[in-house]
Amino acid sequence: MSAIIFRRLLQAIPVLFIVVTLTFLLVRSAPGNPFSTEKKIPPEIMEELEKQYDLHGTIWHQYGQYMAKVARGNLGISTQYRNRTVNEIIAQTLPVSMTLGSLAFCMAMAIGITVGGWAAVRHNQAGDRMLMILALLGISVPSFVLAPIMVLIFAIWLQVLPVAGWGSPDQIILPAICLSIPFAAAIARLTRGSLLEVLKLDFVRTARAKGLSEDAVLFRHALKVAILPIIGFSGPAAAGILTGSIVIETLFDIPGIGPFFVNSAENADPFMTSGVVLVFSSFLILFNLVADILYYVVDRRVKLE
Repeated sequence: MSAIIFRRLLQAIPVLFIVVTLTFLLVRSAPGNPFSTEKKIPPEIMEELEKQYDLHGTIWHQYGQYMAKVARGNLGISTQYRNRTVNEIIAQTLPVSMTLGSLAFCMAMAIGITVGGWAAVRHNQAGDRMLMILALLGISVPSFVLAPIMVLIFAIWLQVLPVAGWGSPDQIILPAICLSIPFAAAIARLTRGSLLEVLKLDFVRTARAKGLSEDAVLFRHALKVAILPIIGFSGPAAAGILTGSIVIETLFDIPGIGPFFVNSAENADPFMTSGVVLVFSSFLILFNLVADILYYVVDRRVKLE
C-alpha cells in the first residue's frame, strides 16, 4: 500500500503544477493592476514596486520567477497585504478554516448518516418522504442564500446565536451549520439509497431469519456494507466543505483564509490567489487519497490502484 500511496502523491505533482500555472497566468492576464489605487502612482514608483514583487518584464518572466519561488516553498509576498508573505497569512488563517471545516464535516456526516438511516428504515412512509424533500431542499439552496436566512432566524428573531465573529464556541455554531447542511443533505440521500439496496440482499434476510433484532441487522450488518459509498463521497465532501468555507467565512466575518482569498481575487493579487488555490488543491488531492485508503481498509475486495 505504501508504494501505491507514494505513486499517487507523485502523480499529484503535475496536477498541482498545472493548477498553479493556470491560476497565476489567469490572474496576471485579467484586467487591472495589483497596485491600482485611487491616486495615480508615478511611473518610476510603479516600476520599483513591480521590481520589488518580481512583476516586471513579460508575463512568462514573471511566471518563471514565481515558480522558482514555489519550488523552494516560498509563495511570495502579497501585493494586497504589504510586507506580509503568503506563507504567513496562510499559516495564520488556515487553522481557523480547518477548525470550521472539521466541525462542519463531522456535523454533516453525523446528521446525514442518521437521517438517511432513519429514512431507509421507514421507506415510503410519511417521515421518509418529508425528510427526502428537506434533503433535496438542502442540496438545492446555496450556502450564500442559506446563511442570511439562518442569521435572520437564529440571530435576529430568536437571538440565541451571535450574528458574526469568531472566538467563542457559540460563534462557530451558526456558520458550521450553514456550511454542513448541503453536504448533510447529500449524505442523507446517499445513505438512504445505499441502505435500501443493502437491505434487499441475502445476508440481511439470513440475519433476520436468525432472529436478530432490527437494530442489530441495521447497525451490525447492513450499515457496514452501506457505508462504502459514503466513504467514497467523504473525500470530495471534505474538500467541498473546506472550499465552501470561503463564502461562509466572508459572510460571518470569520478570520479564516476565505476573506483573504476573496480580497486577493478582487484586487488582482496573483501570489495570494495562487497560494490559496495551491493549498486547497493539495487538500482536495489528500482528502480523495484518504477516502480511497479508508474504502480499501473497510472492503479489502477493492483494489487500491
